[in-house]
Amino acid sequence: MKGKETILLVAAGLLGLTPPMWAGDVAEPGGYRMNDYRASVPQTLRGASVVTTAEAKALWREKKAVFFDVMPNTPKPANLPAGTIWRDTIRKDIPGSTWLANVGYGAISEETANYFRQGLAAEAGADKSRAILFYCMTNCWMSWNAAKRAVEWGYSSVIWYPPGADGWERANLPLEEKKPYVISN
Repeated sequence: MKGKETILLVAAGLLGLTPPMWAGDVAEPGGYRMNDYRASVPQTLRGASVVTTAEAKALWREKKAVFFDVMPNTPKPANLPAGTIWRDTIRKDIPGSTWLANVGYGAISEETANYFRQGLAAEAGADKSRAILFYCMTNCWMSWNAAKRAVEWGYSSVIWYPPGADGWERANLPLEEKKPYVISN
């Protein structure tokens, strides 16, 4: 019977019917996570909804939320010697997402905050009650920080998807290559 129970638990987990694999005993901090961004994350985020892969999939299929990936990106250094080959990061995102790179750090510059605000407004519109979903990777605090920041900026329908693109891929859902969002002047 033990083997059958294990198989059922694994199957239920893949369908999003059990406590998620990212759910641990991590307490929700009062402030932003400032380091060790790839670590176990809490199960909660005050002011936001936390969703499983099955719930995120339903929001995506029904187009009930605007999806934002907040995975960091390393831009090409300006001072590279001539002839140096640089390969941009290839990021696989949930289709239709906007990649707002580098907005999930605990402390962000005013320039990054403006980029974040402009990206949110451009993709989600001026209505701060519109559902917006943040993700990154499994066990990544970047999406937690970004979602927390959106809550603090007055967005009222913030959704955090902790499994991120990793959880999406584990569920055999589609991904597409993306480049970071660029503000158009």
